Amino acid sequence: MTTSRTRVLLHPDFTVGAVDRRLFGSFVEHLGRAVYTGIHEPGHPTSDDHGFRRDVADLTRELGVTTVRYPGGNFVSNYRWEDAVGPVEQRKPFLDLAWRTVEPNLVGTDEFLQWAEREGIEPMMAVNLGTRGVEEAVALLEYCNGRAGTRWADLRIANGRAEPYGVKLWCLGNEMDGPWQIGHKDAHEYGKLARNAGAAMKLVDPSIELVVCGSSSMQMPTFGEWERTVLEYTYDLVDHISMHAYYEEVDGDRASFLGSGTAMNRFIERVVASADAVGAQRRSDKRITISFDEWNVWYLQTRFPGEENLPIQRDAPRIIEDVYSGLDAVVVGDLLVTLLNHADRVPVACLAQLVNVIAPIMTEPGGEAWRQPTFHPFATTARLAEGEALELRVSTSTITTKAHGEVPAVTAAATLSDGAVALFLTNRSAEPVEVELAHLGAALEVTEGWAMTADHEPAVVGPEHAEKVAAEHWGAFDVAGRVAAGDGGTTTRVTLLPESWTALSGTLTTH
Repeated sequence: MTTSRTRVLLHPDFTVGAVDRRLFGSFVEHLGRAVYTGIHEPGHPTSDDHGFRRDVADLTRELGVTTVRYPGGNFVSNYRWEDAVGPVEQRKPFLDLAWRTVEPNLVGTDEFLQWAEREGIEPMMAVNLGTRGVEEAVALLEYCNGRAGTRWADLRIANGRAEPYGVKLWCLGNEMDGPWQIGHKDAHEYGKLARNAGAAMKLVDPSIELVVCGSSSMQMPTFGEWERTVLEYTYDLVDHISMHAYYEEVDGDRASFLGSGTAMNRFIERVVASADAVGAQRRSDKRITISFDEWNVWYLQTRFPGEENLPIQRDAPRIIEDVYSGLDAVVVGDLLVTLLNHADRVPVACLAQLVNVIAPIMTEPGGEAWRQPTFHPFATTARLAEGEALELRVSTSTITTKAHGEVPAVTAAATLSDGAVALFLTNRSAEPVEVELAHLGAALEVTEGWAMTADHEPAVVGPEHAEKVAAEHWGAFDVAGRVAAGDGGTTTRVTLLPESWTALSGTLTTH
């Protein structure tokens, strides 16, 4: 039995905006095993001459990651980047206060940027505005992007890198609104510091893009007021404001969890409204866009004990290694639908994180690397979503949720590039749904399809469970069995499985 029919109207002329490839970014922080035994493990059977795991790099490329944010995260607010450049044998470990871990400093700015360069990934660097400030930010930028003849550029050259790295994306600190942040500041303190640091950085390299800290979540008590105050100090200087959001199933509330994309959508719209209000007050034609540089499913309330409860540890401890289910993967796919539908205002986004820490890729030290279930919708979306995001009109029933109120039963996004179309649809309901794709004035041909369905089993650590979920809940399907032409060549019918995320590819051309 199907729910009431859903109708999605699409046409090549109705667009949201261009899909920036940086939307498919990720995040590597010095946290747990994200770096050590994650991307970097000298002596591993697959490691390259630089000590980086080739199996992880191959999966990163398959995942479609375009941008990686580094080195934090909370880690950056207690970090001295100078201590992690130069000869590795001369570097000194330090105690990272954010994650209460002794950081060996074996991987630093040069190692990360050269890894990113080899893998064709755009780096997104963060500066420490927690315990440091303008001088450190300018020095790091000069080290990365400066040419010979200045102190920090010459140090880079002495360390073996002659050419500037040319890093374009820079975060002005991390989650400075959060009381957990080392060097936490109120909005006025942070706004002034971000303005001063950003202005100085632009004197070094005017071509860079700056990301100012927005709220750490929509639940922060200062949300909204934080954005307004910080942007009043930095509006004319910065390009993007950050957003961070994590979602999880709480107390078995499956419907609210499946509706998480509605919360993300509201968050984006409210931050956009806050930014535009500051712009309107200033009578500015400039539009601040969003760097959604931390998002994912993270069982923060139910599995993480909190930073303050972590013991001091060494040797890349296993911290926040959430194991994911098919249900989690459906939600990740739906969150990607939301991001695509805001392509005009969200050019940058980072799935947090890349390896081991709430990640789509897992590893064992000395052993294998594997794909978590959340890997599949991200990789498929990154591969298919190109060109322009289409502005869709979706008519569907609603589902009542405890956390979000009424949410759409079906969500949809689409992209179009030179006639190649990709459609992404989530069925949040527990029943199959028949979707009518209405494309009056255009011809739609669907040639391939993939689907992820939610499971009802707890996730289990290890590659065997991930492979089982992929075998039973993920894969390509026979388009002829689920997609059919409607009447008159102006509609196409697609059947969505219960609690599922579906990707379709084909062509959409005007008559």
